[in-house]
Amino acid sequence: MKISYHGHSIVKIQTNGKTILIDPFITGNELTDLTVENEKPDVILLTHGHNDHVGDTVAIAKASNALVVAPNELAVYLGLQGLNTHGMNIGGAKTFDFGTVKFTKAFHSSSYQTEDNEFIYTGMPAGILFTAEGKTIYHAGDTSLFGDMKMIGERHPIDVAFLPIGDNFTMGPEDAAYAVELLNPKITVPIHYNTFPPIQQDPENFKALVKNHAVQILTPGDTIDDSI
Repeated sequence: MKISYHGHSIVKIQTNGKTILIDPFITGNELTDLTVENEKPDVILLTHGHNDHVGDTVAIAKASNALVVAPNELAVYLGLQGLNTHGMNIGGAKTFDFGTVKFTKAFHSSSYQTEDNEFIYTGMPAGILFTAEGKTIYHAGDTSLFGDMKMIGERHPIDVAFLPIGDNFTMGPEDAAYAVELLNPKITVPIHYNTFPPIQQDPENFKALVKNHAVQILTPGDTIDDSI
Protein backbone atom coordinates (compact mmCIF):
# COMPACT_ATOMS: atom_id res chain seq x y z
CA MET A 1 0.00 0.00 0.00
CA LYS A 2 1.22 3.48 -0.87
CA ILE A 3 -0.36 6.50 0.83
CA SER A 4 0.49 10.05 -0.25
CA TYR A 5 -0.68 13.56 0.56
CA HIS A 6 -1.28 16.22 -2.09
CA GLY A 7 -2.27 19.46 -0.37
CA HIS A 8 -5.41 20.69 1.38
CA SER A 9 -7.35 17.45 2.04
CA ILE A 10 -6.25 15.37 -0.96
CA VAL A 11 -5.03 11.87 -0.15
CA LYS A 12 -4.06 9.21 -2.67
CA ILE A 13 -4.03 5.51 -1.80
CA GLN A 14 -2.66 2.82 -4.10
CA THR A 15 -3.68 -0.67 -3.05
CA ASN A 16 -4.93 -3.95 -4.52
CA GLY A 17 -3.99 -2.74 -8.00
CA LYS A 18 -6.27 0.30 -7.66
CA THR A 19 -5.72 4.02 -7.19
CA ILE A 20 -8.06 5.86 -4.83
CA LEU A 21 -8.31 9.65 -4.54
CA ILE A 22 -9.93 11.31 -1.55
CA ASP A 23 -11.36 14.84 -1.93
CA PRO A 24 -9.56 15.79 -5.19
CA PHE A 25 -9.58 19.60 -4.99
CA ILE A 26 -6.93 20.42 -7.62
CA THR A 27 -8.09 23.42 -9.70
CA GLY A 28 -7.72 26.51 -7.53
CA ASN A 29 -5.53 24.70 -5.00
CA GLU A 30 -2.14 26.39 -5.13
CA LEU A 31 -0.67 23.87 -2.69
CA THR A 32 -1.25 20.70 -4.69
CA ASP A 33 1.31 18.96 -6.88
CA LEU A 34 -1.39 17.24 -8.95
CA THR A 35 -2.88 18.17 -12.31
CA VAL A 36 -6.37 17.17 -13.37
CA GLU A 37 -5.21 15.80 -16.72
CA ASN A 38 -2.73 13.39 -15.14
CA GLU A 39 -5.04 11.86 -12.57
CA LYS A 40 -6.67 8.57 -13.64
CA PRO A 41 -7.98 7.04 -10.42
CA ASP A 42 -10.12 3.94 -10.26
CA VAL A 43 -12.07 5.33 -7.29
CA ILE A 44 -12.82 8.74 -5.80
CA LEU A 45 -13.95 8.95 -2.17
CA LEU A 46 -15.65 12.15 -1.00
CA THR A 47 -16.20 13.29 2.57
CA HIS A 48 -18.77 16.01 1.82
CA GLY A 49 -20.09 18.39 -0.79
CA HIS A 50 -18.08 21.58 -0.31
CA ASN A 51 -16.34 22.74 -3.47
CA ASP A 52 -12.89 22.52 -1.90
CA HIS A 53 -13.45 18.78 -1.41
CA VAL A 54 -15.55 17.73 -4.41
CA GLY A 55 -13.10 19.78 -6.43
CA ASP A 56 -12.39 18.23 -9.83
CA THR A 57 -14.37 15.05 -9.23
CA VAL A 58 -16.63 15.47 -12.28
CA ALA A 59 -13.81 16.10 -14.76
CA ILE A 60 -11.58 13.36 -13.34
CA ALA A 61 -14.32 10.75 -13.07
CA LYS A 62 -15.61 11.40 -16.58
CA ALA A 63 -12.10 11.03 -18.00
CA SER A 64 -11.21 7.90 -16.03
CA ASN A 65 -14.66 6.35 -15.46
CA ALA A 66 -13.82 6.26 -11.77
CA LEU A 67 -16.37 5.02 -9.27
CA VAL A 68 -17.35 7.87 -6.93
CA VAL A 69 -18.25 6.80 -3.39
CA ALA A 70 -19.85 9.61 -1.39
CA PRO A 71 -22.55 10.48 1.15
CA ASN A 72 -25.85 9.55 -0.45
CA GLU A 73 -27.27 12.93 -1.46
CA LEU A 74 -23.91 13.97 -2.91
CA ALA A 75 -23.69 10.67 -4.79
CA VAL A 76 -27.17 11.21 -6.22
CA TYR A 77 -26.29 14.74 -7.34
CA LEU A 78 -23.06 13.59 -9.01
CA GLY A 79 -24.90 10.69 -10.60
CA LEU A 80 -27.16 13.24 -12.26
CA GLN A 81 -23.99 14.78 -13.73
CA GLY A 82 -23.32 11.48 -15.48
CA LEU A 83 -20.90 9.90 -13.02
CA ASN A 84 -20.76 6.30 -11.82
CA THR A 85 -21.58 6.67 -8.13
CA HIS A 86 -22.25 4.65 -5.01
CA GLY A 87 -24.07 6.40 -2.18
CA MET A 88 -23.51 5.59 1.49
CA ASN A 89 -24.41 7.11 4.83
CA ILE A 90 -23.05 7.59 8.34
CA GLY A 91 -22.28 4.28 10.04
CA GLY A 92 -22.59 2.27 6.86
CA ALA A 93 -19.76 0.14 5.49
CA LYS A 94 -19.24 -1.69 2.21
CA THR A 95 -16.47 -3.96 0.99
CA PHE A 96 -15.42 -3.27 -2.59
CA ASP A 97 -12.74 -4.98 -4.66
CA PHE A 98 -10.29 -2.24 -3.65
CA GLY A 99 -11.01 -2.26 0.11
CA THR A 100 -13.67 -1.52 2.72
CA VAL A 101 -15.19 1.94 3.10
CA LYS A 102 -17.05 3.05 6.21
CA PHE A 103 -18.48 6.53 6.76
CA THR A 104 -18.23 8.09 10.22
CA LYS A 105 -19.63 11.21 11.81
CA ALA A 106 -18.16 14.60 11.04
CA PHE A 107 -19.51 17.80 12.58
CA HIS A 108 -19.52 20.34 9.77
CA SER A 109 -21.87 21.37 6.94
CA SER A 110 -22.26 20.10 3.39
CA SER A 111 -23.49 21.82 0.24
CA TYR A 112 -22.24 22.32 -3.30
CA GLN A 113 -22.14 25.76 -4.92
CA THR A 114 -22.80 25.63 -8.67
CA GLU A 115 -21.42 28.02 -11.28
CA ASP A 116 -24.79 29.82 -11.10
CA ASN A 117 -24.30 30.31 -7.33
CA GLU A 118 -27.03 27.84 -6.52
CA PHE A 119 -26.43 25.86 -3.34
CA ILE A 120 -27.22 22.14 -3.59
CA TYR A 121 -27.83 20.23 -0.35
CA THR A 122 -25.44 17.28 -0.31
CA GLY A 123 -26.38 15.37 2.82
CA MET A 124 -24.44 14.77 6.00
CA PRO A 125 -20.71 15.47 6.05
CA ALA A 126 -18.60 12.45 6.91
CA GLY A 127 -15.25 11.05 7.82
CA ILE A 128 -13.96 7.94 6.06
CA LEU A 129 -12.47 4.76 7.47
CA PHE A 130 -10.73 2.91 4.65
CA THR A 131 -9.36 -0.58 5.24
CA ALA A 132 -7.21 -2.63 2.86
CA GLU A 133 -4.20 -4.94 3.17
CA GLY A 134 -4.79 -5.15 6.92
CA LYS A 135 -4.34 -1.37 7.34
CA THR A 136 -6.94 1.22 8.36
CA ILE A 137 -6.75 4.85 7.25
CA TYR A 138 -9.01 7.46 8.83
CA HIS A 139 -9.68 10.64 6.85
CA ALA A 140 -11.67 12.86 9.19
CA GLY A 141 -12.92 15.19 6.46
CA ASP A 142 -13.84 18.63 7.76
CA THR A 143 -14.89 18.35 11.37
CA SER A 144 -14.81 19.75 14.84
CA LEU A 145 -13.57 17.72 17.77
CA PHE A 146 -16.14 15.23 19.05
CA GLY A 147 -16.08 12.64 21.83
CA ASP A 148 -17.03 9.67 19.65
CA MET A 149 -13.54 9.82 18.12
CA LYS A 150 -12.51 7.70 21.11
CA MET A 151 -15.05 5.04 20.13
CA ILE A 152 -13.91 5.17 16.49
CA GLY A 153 -10.32 4.55 17.55
CA GLU A 154 -11.25 1.74 19.92
CA ARG A 155 -13.44 -0.11 17.42
CA HIS A 156 -11.22 0.46 14.40
CA PRO A 157 -7.51 0.58 15.32
CA ILE A 158 -6.11 3.27 13.04
CA ASP A 159 -2.77 3.09 11.27
CA VAL A 160 -2.87 6.56 9.71
CA ALA A 161 -5.18 9.45 10.64
CA PHE A 162 -5.55 12.53 8.44
CA LEU A 163 -6.89 15.34 10.64
CA PRO A 164 -7.78 18.95 9.76
CA ILE A 165 -5.93 21.59 11.77
CA GLY A 166 -6.83 24.81 9.94
CA ASP A 167 -9.38 26.20 12.42
CA ASN A 168 -12.12 28.70 11.48
CA PHE A 169 -14.01 25.96 9.55
CA THR A 170 -12.62 22.88 11.33
CA MET A 171 -10.57 21.85 14.33
CA GLY A 172 -7.48 23.87 15.10
CA PRO A 173 -4.18 22.52 16.39
CA GLU A 174 -5.26 22.28 20.03
CA ASP A 175 -8.47 20.36 19.35
CA ALA A 176 -6.79 18.21 16.70
CA ALA A 177 -4.06 17.29 19.19
CA TYR A 178 -6.75 16.17 21.63
CA ALA A 179 -8.40 14.21 18.80
CA VAL A 180 -5.14 12.28 18.41
CA GLU A 181 -5.38 11.24 22.06
CA LEU A 182 -8.93 9.98 21.49
CA LEU A 183 -8.23 8.19 18.19
CA ASN A 184 -4.84 6.72 19.19
CA PRO A 185 -3.52 6.24 15.62
CA LYS A 186 -0.04 4.97 14.85
CA ILE A 187 0.65 8.03 12.66
CA THR A 188 -1.20 11.33 12.28
CA VAL A 189 -0.89 13.66 9.29
CA PRO A 190 -2.27 17.23 9.54
CA ILE A 191 -4.38 18.41 6.60
CA HIS A 192 -6.70 21.28 5.60
CA TYR A 193 -4.41 24.18 6.44
CA ASN A 194 -2.64 27.08 4.64
CA THR A 195 -4.74 26.78 1.46
CA PHE A 196 -6.63 30.01 2.19
CA PRO A 197 -5.97 32.96 4.53
CA PRO A 198 -8.56 31.91 7.17
CA ILE A 199 -6.85 28.53 7.68
CA GLN A 200 -3.23 29.59 8.01
CA GLN A 201 -1.45 27.39 10.54
CA ASP A 202 2.06 26.21 11.35
CA PRO A 203 1.87 22.39 11.42
CA GLU A 204 4.92 22.31 13.68
CA ASN A 205 2.76 23.89 16.38
CA PHE A 206 0.30 21.02 16.03
CA LYS A 207 3.13 18.48 16.17
CA ALA A 208 4.49 20.05 19.36
CA LEU A 209 1.07 19.73 21.02
CA VAL A 210 0.81 16.01 20.28
CA LYS A 211 2.30 13.93 23.07
CA ASN A 212 3.28 10.25 22.85
CA HIS A 213 2.04 9.84 19.27
CA ALA A 214 3.85 10.03 15.93
CA VAL A 215 3.09 12.98 13.64
CA GLN A 216 4.30 13.20 10.05
CA ILE A 217 4.09 16.61 8.41
CA LEU A 218 3.90 15.99 4.68
CA THR A 219 4.41 18.40 1.83
CA PRO A 220 2.38 17.81 -1.34
CA GLY A 221 3.59 14.65 -3.04
CA ASP A 222 5.13 13.14 0.10
CA THR A 223 4.43 9.54 0.99
CA ILE A 224 3.69 8.08 4.41
CA ASP A 225 6.63 6.32 6.02
CA ASP A 226 6.45 2.60 5.20
CA SER A 227 6.89 1.75 8.89
CA ILE A 228 3.14 1.30 9.25
